[in-house]
Amino acid sequence: MIKYPNGKSPTKNIITKKRITNAANRGMDLEADINLSNEYYKNTKRALITKRPTPINVVKVDYEKGARITDAYFEKQSTTDYNGVYKGKYLDFEAKTTNNKTSFPLNNISLHQIEHLEMVKNMGGYCFFIVQFSALNKVFLIDARVIIDFHQKQKRKSIPLAIFSEHGQELQVSFSPRINYLDAVDKLYQL
Repeated sequence: MIKYPNGKSPTKNIITKKRITNAANRGMDLEADINLSNEYYKNTKRALITKRPTPINVVKVDYEKGARITDAYFEKQSTTDYNGVYKGKYLDFEAKTTNNKTSFPLNNISLHQIEHLEMVKNMGGYCFFIVQFSALNKVFLIDARVIIDFHQKQKRKSIPLAIFSEHGQELQVSFSPRINYLDAVDKLYQL
């Protein structure tokens, strides 16, 4: 079996047609692929991009089972999934997955995420979404402005796949990096 340089097996990170079975785990495979890509970018000194942790407040810990958290709650709403630095520029982005074949539901994006990305964009940061259409085995990188404008101005409750094809960059899934989204960032923002 082939393993990544970090020793992990790629079998759980390969996009397949039977990929996601429930909404609770939707996006976990995409995030795992992005995490592998970010590790590759860091190791090759191309970029430093990290997964932003969800802020939690720990209420109870069971020390008899090796300091296992048994009760906690979300302290506040998280903003976006990832942020970091690439070519001296600040990047901030959200990773989303849908099982839909023809559109991306806007209810997958929280209003506070839209507001956060607007603020970052207004301050000169580069903001985007990486959206996976899992049923189609397609992954796109699209500028946050396209999503924000659609969210604010359109009457639809979803963004058609054609918008991603027209305004986004389709990303290829490969071995290393797993999802080479920085090449798409270069094209989109002419870096």
